[in-house]
Amino acid sequence: MAAQDFEIDRAIALLRKAVAPFPKAAMFQLAEEGFDSLYEQLIACIISIRTYDEVSVPVSQRLFAQARTPEQMVGLDIDEILILIQGTTFAENKAPQIHQISQQILDEFGDDLPADSDVLMQFKGVGPKCAHLALGVALGYPCISVDVHVHRVTNRWGYVATKSPEKTMTALEAKLPQPYWVEINRLLVPFGKHICTGNRPKCGHCPLADMCAQVGVVTNA
Repeated sequence: MAAQDFEIDRAIALLRKAVAPFPKAAMFQLAEEGFDSLYEQLIACIISIRTYDEVSVPVSQRLFAQARTPEQMVGLDIDEILILIQGTTFAENKAPQIHQISQQILDEFGDDLPADSDVLMQFKGVGPKCAHLALGVALGYPCISVDVHVHRVTNRWGYVATKSPEKTMTALEAKLPQPYWVEINRLLVPFGKHICTGNRPKCGHCPLADMCAQVGVVTNA
């Protein structure tokens, strides 16, 4: 199927039903639990880097039980943060990073974090993925966040043809209808984890099988 024929509106409708039984992507779950400020979403995204959702959700919950604002976070020392975020990958790097970002927010913005991706990406270790996802989940800003699942699935469909998540983000910004910019991450994270997996995707159980170009698929289930 040619990429230009991919019916994205139909795909989104099918995806909403397909992922309903699965656990939500970490940051969307945390937002539903009330951890929905821009600051909390930014910190949760840092915790989630290179970490499974099954780990990053309880780690974020544990940290936020002690500190939910930059002021509260700098009230903890780095060792306390490190203990609270044990389990996340690279915790020894993320603890000072979280403390430093919180202090920087207080110093530069007085506890009022600007809703600006360029500002967020000035913080150490924060790239487009985290900046966009935090803005999208916390504030509904039209931002596309591309992780491994969004990159893999949209290329497998043939909807885009790119070699990196960064290029996928640019391609989706040019092609994906803006109302789906935040939702595409919410849908494709569980879809990519449970159906359109990296190895042996479950094409026989996929509601989008008749639409998908199956680019790069060698074996499936």
